Amino acid sequence: MTVVRVVARVRVGGGAPVERLVCHPRLPLVAGVNSADPVVRVWDSDAGGLRVLETIGADSPPYDDVHVGRRTPAVAWHPDRALLLVADERAVVMWTPDGVDELDDLPATAAYRWLGFSPDGEGLWAAPSSGDEHKPWELSSDVLDPYSGTVHPGPGWHTGIAAHPSGEVVATLHGDDIDGTSVVFARVDDGTAPTTMRLLERTLDLEVDNYETPIFSADGRHLAIRGHNDNSLDVVGFPSLQHVLRTILDQRGNPLPTHPGPRHDIAFGTRPGVLWLGTTAGILVEIDLDEQRTTGHDVLDGHPVTALAATPAGELVVATAHGDLVLLSVRTDPDRDRAPDDDAVRATATSFLDTTSEVPDDGGPEAPWVVRDDAPNWVSDGLATATEPAWLRLQAAIDNPRGQGG
Repeated sequence: MTVVRVVARVRVGGGAPVERLVCHPRLPLVAGVNSADPVVRVWDSDAGGLRVLETIGADSPPYDDVHVGRRTPAVAWHPDRALLLVADERAVVMWTPDGVDELDDLPATAAYRWLGFSPDGEGLWAAPSSGDEHKPWELSSDVLDPYSGTVHPGPGWHTGIAAHPSGEVVATLHGDDIDGTSVVFARVDDGTAPTTMRLLERTLDLEVDNYETPIFSADGRHLAIRGHNDNSLDVVGFPSLQHVLRTILDQRGNPLPTHPGPRHDIAFGTRPGVLWLGTTAGILVEIDLDEQRTTGHDVLDGHPVTALAATPAGELVVATAHGDLVLLSVRTDPDRDRAPDDDAVRATATSFLDTTSEVPDDGGPEAPWVVRDDAPNWVSDGLATATEPAWLRLQAAIDNPRGQGG
């Protein structure tokens, strides 16, 4: 049995709801952003509390109605250091415990919408490219050396970078409104300076477009993708890329295709095989992919969830529509809480790399990518079929959070 308990609750400055939370991969640090203004807040989540460390852009005016949601700052944590980069299409600033500084030596034409560090911290990946003469499939990102400031061409990607816990593979998105979106994978070439991505031929085709950055589970066995246009939740096994589940969510987290809900509302904790989903009904849903069951946890006083993330210690950080930030402890069977085995994690990455090859350097739109469209032939389309697959009973977990959903 899983026990979820509130250990800290703080009010976000001004009471504005946070719409995206990004936890540092190794340190007790959390960054939060919203689409109403360019402010980025940094909290320390150590010692069972939440303490504000910095408010980046505190003096910036809110966006006007035309630009709300279009210029949400991009954030990226260094994988080892207490260092956060923030880009807002005009500049890139760096936060450390010593303060905030603007990055120098960036290309004059840089207007980055997305940032990501390589898993070893030796490369900064930024998109779109600062170059003005390129073909989208050949050069649509920059690879920056964080020490020298030099810029190299990088492959096309957008939205964000997800690093497999082995550090050997990353996943990102590629596509547009016309051709659709695919999850693309890359081998991390840490033999270069700066560290680069080497795109792989094997991809995962998505049904529509407009998705959030994929997220890997802590043991590297699952990959989850949250969709915008169809309000979908997809989880595939890794390295198989076979669907474990696909469902359509409404605002309450139910399998119904109605109005869009929050998009940064899923997180993998440290327990293998468990995905967490925050709902606008204020219920936190535990989706056990291995045991095929769902459980609701009513610990948020019914406040709708606007963002969810997991700390490296296995705690959950939740933002609510009431402008609160909540830190939750998660306790379960000690045997299931054990940290993933490093050798097993690396083995999943090795297995994936053994099934694919690198895209040739001159690969274009005709590159021989092997698109894996593994979407199942069922989609929940109403309350009568909302339990397909039979174990995915999100409605039950929301309506009866003290019981089992499946």
